[in-house]
Amino acid sequence: MAAGSLETIFIALQGAGVRYLVVGGVAVVLHGHPRFTADLDLVLALDSTNVRAALAALSELGYAPRAPVPAEDLADPRKRADWIRNKGMVVFSLSSPAHAATEVDLFVEEPFPFETAYQRATWADLGEVRVAVASIPDLVEMKRRAGRPQDLEDVLRLEAIARDLEPGDG
Repeated sequence: MAAGSLETIFIALQGAGVRYLVVGGVAVVLHGHPRFTADLDLVLALDSTNVRAALAALSELGYAPRAPVPAEDLADPRKRADWIRNKGMVVFSLSSPAHAATEVDLFVEEPFPFETAYQRATWADLGEVRVAVASIPDLVEMKRRAGRPQDLEDVLRLEAIARDLEPGDG
């Protein structure tokens, strides 16, 4: 994934005042464990104003939904509930020809209480922008629930990073 594309995305989101948390592989990397990831996973505050601001910022970068639905449907809680219930949807995927190496996946349901997680966020510098990253405990909980092999590997790496960050015994 191109770091320049990530920085461009985060600058656009910041400029639009979007409240988000980075989760997934990029969050693992920003916490200190380098690994490959093919997409940028974001949890948005799912109020319609914030979702619309995120979609507008991403649209300016050429991002459009992979699914044949209007992007603005993501701002409608009833549509999101329908997608979850009837399609088993977890993320709303967007891609851009201008940023072909960086697909963006927006969670259609908050995987944790957003406000609480946002208060615990870690802020990482990425080029010219500060990025809100889900805390290690929130990521570990989320990845344990997902339970896929890569997620369980990430849990081990994140727990090791957390241990290294703990103050010594003296």
